[in-house]
Amino acid sequence: MSERAVHLDARTHTRVDKSNLSTFFYWMNLWVRPNGRYTQTMYSRDNIRRWITISKDMYVNEGIRARELRIIDHNGEQLGIKSRIEALEIATRVNLDLVLVAPQAKPPVARIMDYGKFKFEQQKKDREVRKNQKIILLKEVRLSPTIDEHDFQTKLRNAVKFLEKGDKVKCSIRFRGRAITHKEIGQRVLDRFAEACKGVSTVEQRPKMEGRSMFLVLAPTAEKE
Repeated sequence: MSERAVHLDARTHTRVDKSNLSTFFYWMNLWVRPNGRYTQTMYSRDNIRRWITISKDMYVNEGIRARELRIIDHNGEQLGIKSRIEALEIATRVNLDLVLVAPQAKPPVARIMDYGKFKFEQQKKDREVRKNQKIILLKEVRLSPTIDEHDFQTKLRNAVKFLEKGDKVKCSIRFRGRAITHKEIGQRVLDRFAEACKGVSTVEQRPKMEGRSMFLVLAPTAEKE
């Protein structure tokens, strides 16, 4: 940026060329509002500091309010205690950002780094963690105290498929009318169902009443490869 300066419109937060104000804006500190929080963007003739969206738990550059900071440079070396202004000047000289990493320390600790790159790497790591996390769903199979053999086998095949995919299975029986007085019949059905799934599951929750329903929960014996 040699002859033209960039101005940030306070209402629209968009870039506007101001060719006649180059010298003025090179040395002026402009206030911008990313994501609802104010921070300051510093301009100089040799270095134009990036606009940065600040996360809720990190303070960057002029968003840091502490007067004195213990500084760690971009190579990991301790620079000792510096004033905030001096620390910002050091970060500006190497075209990097000043990031508050330990606000509770006395004095607070700040590190000189490329905050945009740091944030990108953190987001990349978060995506990898989410990608590698196994999401276990709870599928439900509904039975009845008087279920016939054909339906029982159909429900059994469905449950086995769910378990082999790594999902848990909730097997439930609802007692209607006077059937509630013969809960032992429903429990025998659930016990038989759990026994039939024994090769691919373990019983996580034994048969239990919940209102007019009885249920048990089966968990897969091993994670899906």
